[in-house]
Amino acid sequence: MRLVLTGTGASRGMALGRARLEHPSRYLVDERPLEESEVDAEAERLYRAIAIARDELQALREKLHGALAREVAEFIDAHSLMLADRELTSGLFELIRVGRYRASAALKMQRDRLVAVFEAMDDPYLRSRKEDIDHVIGRVQAGLARESSVEERKLAARVGEILVSDTVAPSELVPLAEHGVLGVVLSSGSQVSHSAILARSLHLPMIVAAHQALSHIQDDDLVLIDGERGEIVVHPAAQDLARFRAWQRELAQKGKRLALLRDADTRTLDGTPISLYANAESPADVAQARTLGAAGVGLYRTEFLFLQRKEIPSEDEQFLAYRDLVLGMGGLPVTIRTLDLGADKADASGLVMDDEENPALGVRGVRLTLRHPQILAVQLRAILRASGYGPVRILVPMVSTVEEMTSVRRLLKECARDLRSAGHEIAEHIELGAMIEVPAAAIALGGMIKSLDFVAIGTNDLIQYTLAVDRNNDHLANLYDPLHPAVLKLLAQTIATAQRAKRRVTLCGEMAGDRRYTALLLALGLTDFSMHPGLLLEVRETVNALHREPLRAQATALLRAPTRARIERVVENLKKAVG
Repeated sequence: MRLVLTGTGASRGMALGRARLEHPSRYLVDERPLEESEVDAEAERLYRAIAIARDELQALREKLHGALAREVAEFIDAHSLMLADRELTSGLFELIRVGRYRASAALKMQRDRLVAVFEAMDDPYLRSRKEDIDHVIGRVQAGLARESSVEERKLAARVGEILVSDTVAPSELVPLAEHGVLGVVLSSGSQVSHSAILARSLHLPMIVAAHQALSHIQDDDLVLIDGERGEIVVHPAAQDLARFRAWQRELAQKGKRLALLRDADTRTLDGTPISLYANAESPADVAQARTLGAAGVGLYRTEFLFLQRKEIPSEDEQFLAYRDLVLGMGGLPVTIRTLDLGADKADASGLVMDDEENPALGVRGVRLTLRHPQILAVQLRAILRASGYGPVRILVPMVSTVEEMTSVRRLLKECARDLRSAGHEIAEHIELGAMIEVPAAAIALGGMIKSLDFVAIGTNDLIQYTLAVDRNNDHLANLYDPLHPAVLKLLAQTIATAQRAKRRVTLCGEMAGDRRYTALLLALGLTDFSMHPGLLLEVRETVNALHREPLRAQATALLRAPTRARIERVVENLKKAVG
């Protein structure tokens, strides 16, 4: 019998396949108390299971390649650090040796204790990290049971199947896609979680918060999912299959259309040139950006050089990475963001404070690097040396005051002077800009703009800070709203302030690559977008079908709209600007 379930669409696209269920908490817990003679052997079993889990993560990390390698590695590194955390492991061995619990029971008790601690935290970001506990404990349980790895169990979902699960870690998504899994349905999660963002980059249809999925879908049920509508059809009828076939035909036609745009200009129908840049963090990203006709790299993340290592990367190591980036773009401009580590990132160098109560609002970005000016100086010197090979700009993250930019600029000038004295060829002038992601920076930009050569807007953090919503918390997902009136006013104000001061302004967040917001951003005056390379052609197609001037005429109505519903109506009217 046909059954329709609903969730939240997290990654667009449709998929038709047999369901493969992965139930949570599937491991048996042996609650029999240990005899004294069994304690050492049981502790050894747990030690081996943890070692297996660590080895699995390391092997998975070594297999990473392509444009998403850095993004996935970040989560693998976070889980590796958790396995090395004495707070987790020492408590487990104490439960075995003192409490006489078997390893499976000790894991369950430690999991429940840590999850309770996370759930009691005031900070929504930290509450959401309880999912990491589940992923790590599940991996150790798999090793303990001498079963297949977490990836292998999830990869029981074979080519042509739909994975139905409670959660999925970002580190699991790439192998899922590579093995031909067509889509993912999760009973929890949010559309702005890291897994959802990664699914969109992979073009893997995903539905989250489908709370009835695990109880109403059986293994091998034929399932049709629609990642845009958030709809799951179990045992689809003829009309459902017809809709799917029509979508497939449309997708094939779209692919042919987009292929023709690789070498096309990005220009509105009334002649306004629009610049589409790529966000990048690996050589594969850079190659894809060049292939798809990016105007340059609008955001190059440098954290991958610092993650999961005990020493800070040297100036030469960083220089080689930045030089290769500049050369890879063949003379097109690149914007390199200085280090943006915080306690929410996996860092083994000791640079990051790991005991912050609220890492999202803590010592990260420029707040961290100004505490360690010698580390910032090394990075600035490396970037300056790379500037001798092509056009480079430097972007500073998490800026909230003029004084922060003044300090960075002073250090930049000192580094440039020293390099020239040492005989290095560097650019005569290198632009220095700020990432506007803190509401205070957006509001005070008028007084800060003279200290900036350019501006970049980071909408992902700007939205969550403006609305006090953690984008990884599925309980708050409905409140994370790019169309909130306050968000649009901050965006419009930032764009207008930068343009009045004749400073270039680029938007680098998720909104830039989502064609649903393209007309809106053009209406607000934006002309520079930076996005995942895989989204460049879609946005180019959208821009090339719009008239900009009619959109700009709607900006006042857009900003006066008091509610999201009114804003949505204005956005619908913007579609009339299509040629």
